[in-house]
Amino acid sequence: MLTTYDSHGAKLSRNDAPQAIAPATVWIDLLNPTKEEDDFVERELGIEIPTRAEMREIEVSNRLYQENGAYYMTAFIIYNLEAPTPSTSTVTFILVGNRLVTVRYAEPKAFPFFLTRIEKEALPCSTAAAIVIGLLETIVHRQADLIERVQDEVEKTAQGIFEIKGGQQTRNRRLDLLLKAIGKEGDITSRAQESAVSLDRVMTFFANAVRERNDDPRILQRVDTVHRDIASLMEHMRSLTNRVMFLLDATLGMINIEQNQIIKIFSVLAVVLLPPTLVGTIYGMNFKHMPELEWTLGYPWALFLMILAAILPFLYFRRRGWL
Repeated sequence: MLTTYDSHGAKLSRNDAPQAIAPATVWIDLLNPTKEEDDFVERELGIEIPTRAEMREIEVSNRLYQENGAYYMTAFIIYNLEAPTPSTSTVTFILVGNRLVTVRYAEPKAFPFFLTRIEKEALPCSTAAAIVIGLLETIVHRQADLIERVQDEVEKTAQGIFEIKGGQQTRNRRLDLLLKAIGKEGDITSRAQESAVSLDRVMTFFANAVRERNDDPRILQRVDTVHRDIASLMEHMRSLTNRVMFLLDATLGMINIEQNQIIKIFSVLAVVLLPPTLVGTIYGMNFKHMPELEWTLGYPWALFLMILAAILPFLYFRRRGWL
């Protein structure tokens, strides 16, 4: 879908499926573009639109570069934050003259949120650079909200780990659920870190582009602010990652304890039953001359020895603190 936005002072007017790029157009948004839409923008602006495969390339040189006077910046972002497991995608920002082209194959809410901010906060939107920094600010703010949510979930998980109650089956089910929750939190944090690194690189490249293009110097001040926000987020995410790893180790440790308890039960049974088995084996031998076979109290005597052989090792092990 091709959408253009024309600048009218402090406001943007939307135009769906335009027949041509108007002089007042400052933002061209390509959402899941068709080949025809790509060709249209390329023809109108004299640039090349990267394909979806090219946007996924991980080399920095393929994500941040300048070509024919246009600045290409591809960021890895997280979207669908309200879902239990957020999704990830790439968004390409192309600065060409006083126009911004965004290419995306996902619908992160940062884009409509940015348009809402323009209406409510009267954000500057008369230049392409102002729109870029506004979008990046919104993306970073959304990511900060995600990290706050993950932090709350990690705290709940921590309480669940150290306050497990109930029987064996209940504890096992709880540990299984907690292990899955920790895995999900670790995955989200890892992807958020990758996104933050990508955004930090984009901000550095964008700052250089602003200087080379002689854009409004006030944009650089906003870039510095976003840089600090990203640095703070990355530091927070490192701490969160350490917290998740600690909870993972704690959960695995508790699972090991539960397994050791089960093994301990079998060990106790082996200790208790092995000596009586030995007694029973001795008296079960079919030799012709065994005095106890003719003895009236032979059977009770064998039972007594078996019980005694079970009790004595149990008491000895318990006295030593092994059971």
